[in-house]
Amino acid sequence: MSKNKMSRKDFLSMSAVLGVSSLVGSSAMMTSCKGGSASANAPIERLQGVYVPVLNDKADDGRELKAGVIGCGGRGSGAIVNLLEAANGITVTALGDTFADRLESLKKDLAEKHNQVVPDANCFVGFDAYKKVIDSGVDMVIIATPPVFRPVHFQYATEKGVHSFLEKPIAVDPKGYRMIMATAKQAKAKNLSVVCGTQRHHQRPYVEAFQKIQQGMIGEITGGNVYWNQGMLWYKNRDKAWTDTEWMIRDWVNWKWLSGDHIVEQHVHNIDVFLWMSGLKPVKATAFGARHRRVTGDQYDMFSVDFEMENGIHLHSMCRQIDGCSTNVSEFIQGTKGSWSSAGVIKDLAGNVIWKYDEEAAKAEFQQHNPYVLEHVDWVNHIRKGTAHDEATECAISCLAGVMGREAAYSGGTVTWDEMSKSAQDYMSEFKHELGKQDMDKCVVFTPGK
Repeated sequence: MSKNKMSRKDFLSMSAVLGVSSLVGSSAMMTSCKGGSASANAPIERLQGVYVPVLNDKADDGRELKAGVIGCGGRGSGAIVNLLEAANGITVTALGDTFADRLESLKKDLAEKHNQVVPDANCFVGFDAYKKVIDSGVDMVIIATPPVFRPVHFQYATEKGVHSFLEKPIAVDPKGYRMIMATAKQAKAKNLSVVCGTQRHHQRPYVEAFQKIQQGMIGEITGGNVYWNQGMLWYKNRDKAWTDTEWMIRDWVNWKWLSGDHIVEQHVHNIDVFLWMSGLKPVKATAFGARHRRVTGDQYDMFSVDFEMENGIHLHSMCRQIDGCSTNVSEFIQGTKGSWSSAGVIKDLAGNVIWKYDEEAAKAEFQQHNPYVLEHVDWVNHIRKGTAHDEATECAISCLAGVMGREAAYSGGTVTWDEMSKSAQDYMSEFKHELGKQDMDKCVVFTPGK
């Protein structure tokens, strides 16, 4: 912990004596249900020692910015549109992807729907496309390639002084985690703004709940449950014309070396919420998981993880991608005074609602409620103000927590933070980065206990 930061415990102790006085620039929406009274427009206090974004509808106007996109698939295409909605004065000047068809699709969409014409000279295809996009003169870059490549792409962008938006997850193995942590320090030293695609950090109900929890409304956190249970995700059957590498990258979300498995690729959102709200990281993970129905790839279909946190409390994590089962995407945190759930409510120990997010009041005050847009508002504001901003460190810790859960399930053993953070595991180097044949024998489904 840096010298100018205080722990949650220190903050709660101090605020109990002194109170907290400074306020967020615009009033935030909450309803107090205690005793049946309501205060729809009561301001939320800004906290000491923790970052709380100011969620304006749009980024402040300022200098013109040139943006590039690395990874023109679904998330990259969505993120650049979100950026254009978040701020004026943004010009998309460069695109890069492994495959020409995905690049051309985004290029066409930007021209026809958003009046953004990217010159052919700034459209790059191949494994080195990321370097060409970054070297083209962009100020900021969206990195939305398959996750295994993100540490390298982030490192290069930072070396060149380019601000980065990193879609999650930002690391799928311990080596990638260490690269991200080191690069985040370099980015901060260069006064760069780095935002990650853990969009709940910019989602109005979550941000307000974060502040209430930090203010002590639920007391000291004693545990929690996080879930991402849904049906089977998309997959691509192999085209006869595709090489091993092309098939795997086009089907990346089903291959653990590319995605990190779905506990890292998807469930990291929920794990991240608990780590963010609590300020804790796990020290141990014991888990189980299995593969029964996935059509392609080498990932599991389900995970259940018991995380022991650094203060001894426990977090239960559950994720599943199987059709025909109950669904649940949510978070729950228990404290000594009450509990919070991602339904947007805080209850006391008797089950009475003492706070809830007031959607109607929020709609009356704000026009923009899409967290995928608001995260770009925050990104652009930091860039234009010239202030360093680091979301990569926090996101990397959440990603390594997911890796801990994955490896605990794969092995059937208890995995510690210390051994995982120091592990030599390196998915990036295990496979060839060329559109040819791969050693498919490396793509095994792990059987615990063997």
